[in-house]
Amino acid sequence: MKQFVIAGTLAGALAVGGTALAQQPPAPTPKTAPAPKAEATPAGQAEKPVTPRPKKAATGENAQAGHAAPKAQPNTAEEATAPGAMALGSVQIPKGVKADGKELAAGTYQVRLTAEEAKPDAKGSSEKLERWVEFVKGGQVVGREVVSIVPSTEKQLVQKDSPPPANGHKVETLKGGDYVRVWINRGGTYYLVHLVKT
Repeated sequence: MKQFVIAGTLAGALAVGGTALAQQPPAPTPKTAPAPKAEATPAGQAEKPVTPRPKKAATGENAQAGHAAPKAQPNTAEEATAPGAMALGSVQIPKGVKADGKELAAGTYQVRLTAEEAKPDAKGSSEKLERWVEFVKGGQVVGREVVSIVPSTEKQLVQKDSPPPANGHKVETLKGGDYVRVWINRGGTYYLVHLVKT
């Protein structure tokens, strides 16, 4: 019976003490600097404090000098190409002329384009479009001269005369009478040979 009385007394004392404690105002907490924010993490894992991220490297005018790969420049100039060795057709030369400084008598000749490039006198000319042609008679090469090849895309650069017909030719004495021009039209490409009159 004494045990029940002691237990009841203790319970009453605790209840009175708890009420007294609850009525007292809470003690002020000292102010401290706010803790760094933590990133949200899945449940069960510790939170990680946020660390400042490194700054990105400066670009443009603010960037420091360094090695940069050169930018590839687009190739806008299309280089004209000439065909390989081929027969250009038959021409008739009405009067004697000189081809590469040698006499070439009047007559009919087979004209044959060679693969040999000529060194052009004019600056800026393409060696690929300055080649040698051979004048063939009776199966023998009897003369040769430099030919200027004018691709179909550059026809406007030729003197504004009427061109020979397709796969045809024109042989004409130029103004002044010093040169004979052999003008061959083969597949839309022009072949111009200038021979010195004798």
